[in-house]
Amino acid sequence: MKKGKVVLVGTGFVGMSMAYTMLNRGGVNELVLIDIDIDKNKTIGEEMDLNHGMPFAPQKMVIKAGDYSECKDAQVIVITAGITQKLGQTRLELAENNAIIIKDITKNIMSSGFNGVIIVASNPVDLMAYVVYKVSGLPSNQVIGSGTVLDTARLRYILSDYLNVSSNNIHAYIMGEHGDSSFVPWNHAYVGCKKITEIIKNNSDEVCKLDEIHQNVVNAAYEIIEKKKATYYGIGMSLYKIVKSVLDNDNSILTVSTFLKDGKYGQDDVYIGVPAVINKNGVRELLELDLSKNEQEKLDNSCRIIKEMRKNSIDRIIGE
Repeated sequence: MKKGKVVLVGTGFVGMSMAYTMLNRGGVNELVLIDIDIDKNKTIGEEMDLNHGMPFAPQKMVIKAGDYSECKDAQVIVITAGITQKLGQTRLELAENNAIIIKDITKNIMSSGFNGVIIVASNPVDLMAYVVYKVSGLPSNQVIGSGTVLDTARLRYILSDYLNVSSNNIHAYIMGEHGDSSFVPWNHAYVGCKKITEIIKNNSDEVCKLDEIHQNVVNAAYEIIEKKKATYYGIGMSLYKIVKSVLDNDNSILTVSTFLKDGKYGQDDVYIGVPAVINKNGVRELLELDLSKNEQEKLDNSCRIIKEMRKNSIDRIIGE
């Protein structure tokens, strides 16, 4: 395994936003770009464009277009490939199409002899992380979905703006599906070391504002897509953070899509966004928060949505 080597599969807006962040912020020694398109010109063009910014980067970084043989000695592989949801297309239809693509990518990765950490950002991310886990045969801790890391960043930003406090001092999580059924465990949300629920407990308008803030997070992607057709800067930086936590072995707590089993959070055999400690091995451990009855019901609902989508066709695609 080559320390600091990252392979990116998928050179669309999301993948290249992550790559650009890596070039600007450093900490990655080598980045290999792979795309599933037959025409390799775009990938080569991306390689050239990034390398031309190297004189202004914080460190030397090898950036090159490559193929799946490059996966063998990589420390981390990030999968952003897949199709985006089209107008009128259901999430299940999107999931079926992307499951076929992600299954093929995973087989190509594993045929190289890869044994590092795979980070999945393709949507629906909780389902696609499960596909990679089942097809790869890797231990579940080595397969991570981007989960609700971006949702959590949006929450922290909106809260910091509302409370006029640095986002570095907002400690709050979005949990559950990366989608409409996500939720905030507000009893575990802090400004510095003080609970947000204590700050607003005597103000009913403020309580309603928290619900509005969560809804703004849920609607953020829809609003961005409506205005500019796609969202990629935020997720690009979120992916960089997950990658760096693995490369640096820094034990960061991130709300990645993680495999729940053995009754964790009352669930089994499902990938979902929950706080987890991330290091060089992927998920070191889950942080099992004490959820209220209502919050547990919301998490159960998120897991039920994922499992229902899976049993309709995804499990069949995995097994084919």
